[in-house]
Amino acid sequence: MPPKQRQIRMQQQGGLAAMQQLETRSDEELEREQKFKAAAQAILGARAAERYDAKAAREHFRQALASARPQERMALRRMADASLALAERRPDDLKAAVERLGQAPPSNRQLMLLRFMGLVAPPGNAGVLARVRGIVIILALIVALVLVGTGIALLIGLPFGGLSLLTAVWLGIVIVILALVVLAVLGRRRQGRAKAARAAGPGK
Repeated sequence: MPPKQRQIRMQQQGGLAAMQQLETRSDEELEREQKFKAAAQAILGARAAERYDAKAAREHFRQALASARPQERMALRRMADASLALAERRPDDLKAAVERLGQAPPSNRQLMLLRFMGLVAPPGNAGVLARVRGIVIILALIVALVLVGTGIALLIGLPFGGLSLLTAVWLGIVIVILALVVLAVLGRRRQGRAKAARAAGPGK
């Protein structure tokens, strides 16, 4: 391999290795990173995308591209495309961008959830109609969950002589809140395991 090509290959491998090492650092530590600034900013951009903060994600990737070597910019642009598609709730674009990165595309379930997120919490550049539609969907979901919780409370109360409607409604609200808390805890644990697996790298 000619010397110049060997040098480029080593620089690319160094950047990828640095990104894996930096993934375990906090946001504050990544903001202060200077040696591998492009990798640090790319990780911050990906984290912002996971919070559906498209504006912050776009700014982090802009800084990453400005700090990157020329041979790193194509990979960063593809990573930015995938992250921004996630942040802006564009499932079809996300699938195409992830495939361009050479990774396994999101499952149909994940794409469906992202499409649903786009309905209930549209991105910042969405119109007024989309925002109103999201509010209506959220209200309808709340009413549906309370009705389901009330039904469960009424069923639980049957062996004890039944419950009044008002008591069943309050118990239904408590049941829904507890269910949401459990789902949130399980989701956080799953995200934590996924981040630990990514930080460990392949084959570990």
